[in-house]
Amino acid sequence: MVELRKSSWETLGGLAIPAYHAPSDDVERPGLPPYTRGIHENMYRSRLWTMRQYAGFSSAKETNERFRLLLERGQKGLSVAFDLPTQLGLDADDPLSEGEVGKVGVSISCLQDMRDLFANIPLDKVSTSMTINAPAMILLAMYCVVAEEQGVPSELISGTIQNDILKEYIARGTYVFPPEHSMRLITDIFEHCSMHIPKWNTISISGYHIREAGSTAVQELAFTLSNALAYVEAACAKGLDVDTFAPRLSFFFNCHNDFLEEVSKFRAARRLWHDLMVERYAPSHKRSTQLRFHTQVAGVSLTAQQPYNNISRVTIQALAAVCGGTQSLHTNSFDEALGLPTEDSATIALRTQQIIAEESGVADVVDPFAGSYHIEALTNEIYDKAKNEIEKIESMGGALRAIEQGYQQQEIHSTAYRYFNEIERGTRRIVGVNHGTMEEKVHIKPMKLNPEVAEHQKLRLDELRKNRDDSKVRMILASITNSSKTNENLFPMVIEAVRANATLGEIMQSMKDVFGTYSAPSGF
Repeated sequence: MVELRKSSWETLGGLAIPAYHAPSDDVERPGLPPYTRGIHENMYRSRLWTMRQYAGFSSAKETNERFRLLLERGQKGLSVAFDLPTQLGLDADDPLSEGEVGKVGVSISCLQDMRDLFANIPLDKVSTSMTINAPAMILLAMYCVVAEEQGVPSELISGTIQNDILKEYIARGTYVFPPEHSMRLITDIFEHCSMHIPKWNTISISGYHIREAGSTAVQELAFTLSNALAYVEAACAKGLDVDTFAPRLSFFFNCHNDFLEEVSKFRAARRLWHDLMVERYAPSHKRSTQLRFHTQVAGVSLTAQQPYNNISRVTIQALAAVCGGTQSLHTNSFDEALGLPTEDSATIALRTQQIIAEESGVADVVDPFAGSYHIEALTNEIYDKAKNEIEKIESMGGALRAIEQGYQQQEIHSTAYRYFNEIERGTRRIVGVNHGTMEEKVHIKPMKLNPEVAEHQKLRLDELRKNRDDSKVRMILASITNSSKTNENLFPMVIEAVRANATLGEIMQSMKDVFGTYSAPSGF
């Protein structure tokens, strides 16, 4: 018997609330295939979604202080933003990192940075999500070593690495290696984690950035699931059984302003992923066909004009994600169009989730919009259109071949162009931008970064290299380079390199010596 959060369920006015409505036996029920209504029978009645706030800036020590503040105020999971050099696998003292250290996330170059990031945070008690892609294996290795130093074995840590390189080629741009080698690293992670880090979500297949780049809801769903199929295919080609890795696949979606479309998108996504997996791979483990997803509300919808309006936007979007059945949720801070979120704005964002959970009533019932003629019609239409788009991509040879031809990129560019033309013409109204405008004085003071973080990181790396066993580091890095030429799994060697105090950039370079780097064809 699943334990419920409350002993009885009723409305504010005292009316009894059933877990869900199923007027006849042939109506799909929550927790059963194809999971349109939710992957769990009781959904939030038994456990609320994980409330995450994406955070990362300046030094590891300063980000750690923000993490601990959010945990003290009720956040249940951590979500790490890394700076651009870290996302690209560059050390903070690399000439290419100049001017970017600690700017859009936390700077992590070595094991000591990761220790500082999670100081006094018990890694067996929190779930951690890390938005990292090209160097995902290295950052996860650092996390594992820090957990071990806390006395927490890798078998007990839980969380997610984004590790979704295909959407980087489509929409975001922080790729490093050519696609073929990137896919090899991803499947190495699948294999290693299935044996040694069983609670870890090895990939968060992301539609978020595809939507932020300008796609429609249907394109977001189709391109994301098409990428997911490419990962499944690559892992199977490596010789992995689908049931050894598919249960740990997770997804990451955007939630935009069209409330009913977004609720329907999430319902369609679960059904479509189930059907695709059953049709193509016939897995025996039910979790292999369940689409579990994290949601972040739409950063691109936030406006610098009348920024307090963003609180309303975030609330609508968060409510849609919850009504759609998300497993975890990040709510943006209202001042993010102006700068880094302050403690006050981050707290408001967290409180928004808590109010939805505890006061709105929507968490008391499973799939609250089921049976709505409009929602059911939208769910079916999004399902059909997304499936048709996936089949079109398959006819081009799959997601990777379509990316190489620039198909997804060009489709997103066209959609984004139409959207912004509508705003400029005034046929699409954005309150505070082209509708409801007014003279305003903004008194928000965005958080300021520590200007000394880059110099501090350079000094730390200099000290590290002086005091470590350089011959041991060189030997391990050489073994990574040699193994990169074979099919041997690189994860164990990366962990040893981290333990020996090899830096992020050095480990990446040991792979670059074999894999090379990648530049997208002009015009994509």
